[in-house]
Order: sequence, then structure tokens, then C-alpha cells
Amino acid sequence: MTPTDIASLLDDRPADGIFRIERRAFQDPDVFDLEMRHVFEANWVFLGLDSQAPKPHDYITTWLGRAPVLVSRGADGQLRCFINSCRHKRSTLAHLPSGNARVHTCRYHGWVFDSSGANKLIKSREEGAYSESFEHSDRDLEPIAKFENYRGMLFGSLNPDAPSLDSYLGDAKAVLDLVLDQSPQGIELIPGVVRYTFEANWKFQLENCSDSYHFTSTHPSFLRLAEQRARSAKETGDIKTVWHNNKPWESAEARLGTFSFEHGHSLLWSSQVNVDTHPLFGQLPELTERVGQVRAKWILSTRNFTIFPSLQIAENAASQIRVMRPLSATRTEMITYCFAPIDEKPEARAQRIRQYEDFFNPSGLATPDDTVIYEDCQQGYAAPTPRWQLGYMRGIAATSDRSNSYARELDIDPVASVDGPVNLYDETLMHTTYRAWHRQLVQGAQHDGALREKDAA
Repeated sequence: MTPTDIASLLDDRPADGIFRIERRAFQDPDVFDLEMRHVFEANWVFLGLDSQAPKPHDYITTWLGRAPVLVSRGADGQLRCFINSCRHKRSTLAHLPSGNARVHTCRYHGWVFDSSGANKLIKSREEGAYSESFEHSDRDLEPIAKFENYRGMLFGSLNPDAPSLDSYLGDAKAVLDLVLDQSPQGIELIPGVVRYTFEANWKFQLENCSDSYHFTSTHPSFLRLAEQRARSAKETGDIKTVWHNNKPWESAEARLGTFSFEHGHSLLWSSQVNVDTHPLFGQLPELTERVGQVRAKWILSTRNFTIFPSLQIAENAASQIRVMRPLSATRTEMITYCFAPIDEKPEARAQRIRQYEDFFNPSGLATPDDTVIYEDCQQGYAAPTPRWQLGYMRGIAATSDRSNSYARELDIDPVASVDGPVNLYDETLMHTTYRAWHRQLVQGAQHDGALREKDAA
């Protein structure tokens, strides 16, 4: 696809109140290839938590776009990140999602690497008749271009020219801090990673996390169960059985808002504070003393947060980290975790896990609904017409390019903000995300075209 082809995927005319995405963006393999090279393999991407590899020689494996990567804690206690493949024939080195290994041995030709990435053994090296050039070559595991740790959250990039992580996150760090400040020690993943796939483009998941408009129509079973539990709790007086009955999407007092940040990050939030039913309720005095009343309110509020392109942190019915891994233009793998404050009390932890199982798991009350809808949308996008989708118009007249009182509470200055009644169901949150996506694809296509011209010359 030429830069002109890529540019035509987005119809963005703010003065005319128009923002549209062409359907090819969700099904064209050439668009997907550009996304892999110029979005997932060029930006900072979330890799995991440092608490997943706490001891020397612990490791986790994951992906940066199409590149398998290995995050390993060496004998010196330092975390490093490498391309997860042997320097000999590029065979994948570590095959488990996590583990502890002093050395990693390639099962193809037996080369051995230690937990710091150093090549420690070449099988039958003395008999190999290697050249002098080989003897002076770098045989250690290849480190990724950039690897940084933000308060226990690990990010990496294959792009040596990527901005600093601090610059890339920008004001979105303030929202990450709401997650990480839930205990003095930060957060940890509750054992039990979930992996599943759906037959649809990854951007449907990207959008859905920020989409409050779908909730009442896509999840009626969940709402009916919530109402049934509310009636039961009213009879028994057991507030914990209605942990999700504080329905911000129906409360007349609640406000719903969105913040859009540089580089495509976004936050959907509700002013409804789920105090009585939140697992942190028992820690509220300590939390308020430590972070202040305003930040404690935000920590207990409903939030859906996206760090572009692949990390989503949902704190609505429960606490979930989602990582998107696009497999093709029409297939996506999801890796999801329940997270919790470190040193959480057993009763609160049990409540948190129950909430997570109830709502988020592939066997829960929400996730199956969403994934079926993604696949429905993918089928609809296969139709040759219409060219444009109208799914990004709601809220345009309410959008401001200035900060508001809610942003000032967090001391942030978002690119755009929306504040309105909960049934506003703002869709403009995706505008900044898609502008970042579009800009990176256009620049990538221009870069690829320049390289082709240079090679032809």
C-alpha cells in the first residue's frame, strides 16, 4: 500500500464534525503488516511486571509485534530483555511462559546461554574449524533496542529511535499511578493467566475497552443477574453480594468522562465511586492518608485505561490487565490477568478473585459477549460496501481540547477531554488513538517507499 492508500483510511475533518475509518483498516493484510512493523515493533509495548520474575534466573517470555522476547533476571539480580532466539540458527530458546533457569539450552544444536544472555557453550566448538571472524563475533543473546521499568511495569521497544518511555507515557503516567498506588508495594498478578483468541481484528478490542455505549445492549445477562443479586441482598442485607450493583451507567448522579493523551493513550472514567463494594474498602483510611482524599476517590472509581498499542487496564467490575497480541488481520490472541495490591488481606483478595471470575474470564458474564460481537463485526466488515463506518461520531459536540476540573484533580493536561451524563456514551475517545495509529502508518509507508526507491536506484 502506498502512503496515499494509507492516508485514505481515515476521514478526519473536525471542522465538519466528521471522523470515519475505512473498513479496509480492519481486514487488509497489507495494513496489518504495516501495523506490525510501524506500530507494534516501533512503539513502547508492555511486557509484564517485574514481580513476575522476582528471583535470580527467573524469566518470562512474551512478544514485541512478531518478535519473541525473553525477559530474564540474571545472577546479578538485573532484569534484561532479549530476542528469544538462539544466535546460531534463530531457533526459539525459552518455550514456557515463565520459569527459572540458570541457563537456556537451544534444543536444535545445543548452544547454551546464561540468564544474563551470555553465550556460555558452543557444542563441539573445538572441532568446528570456525573462522577468525566467527571467533570475534558477538554470540550473546541479542538485547532489544530499548527496555525500561516504570514502577515495576516493564516496557520494551525494537525501535532504537523510540522516544524515552517517560516521554511516551506522558500524562498517562498519572493514570498508571492510580493503579500502582493501591498499595505501598505496588501490584502483583494473581496466579492464573488466561489466553484465548477471537477471529477478528485486534482494533475491535482496542475500541471496546473505551466503549461504554455497548454495555447495556451487549451484556443483558450480566445486568439481569446484577438486579437479581440486588433483590437478594436487600432481603439479606449482604452488601457484598451486590458488589457490581453500583451501576454508573444508570446512576443519575454519576458523570462519565474521557481523557485522550498523546501517542494514542486514553482513559474512560466514571465519577461513581464504588466504595462499599470495592476490595480496597477496608483499606480506605490507610489509602486516603497515603495518597490523599482526591486520589483515593479516583483509585476507587470506575476506569478503563489503554496504553497504546497493546495494554489495557480495566477497573470496573473487577481488576484486569489485558495484553493484545495481533496474529493476523482477522485473528487476535488475548492474554489477561487479574491483578491486586501486594499484601492484600485474604478476605479482600478472595472478593477480588470472585469478582474477576464473575465478569472477565472467558467463562464469565462479559468476555464471551464481547468476543462474539468482535467476530460479528469482522463478518460485517467483509461486505464490499459501505466504505466508511459511523462508529466514532457520538460525543463530537461535547469534546473539548482543553483540560477540565476532573483532569486538574489529577494534575494532567490531556489532548482532549469529555465530561457529560453517563448516557452520553462518548465515542470520540478513539479519535486521538486513531490519529496516532494513522500517523505512524503513513510515516511508515513513506519510509518503506523511500527505501524501495533507494534500492531501485
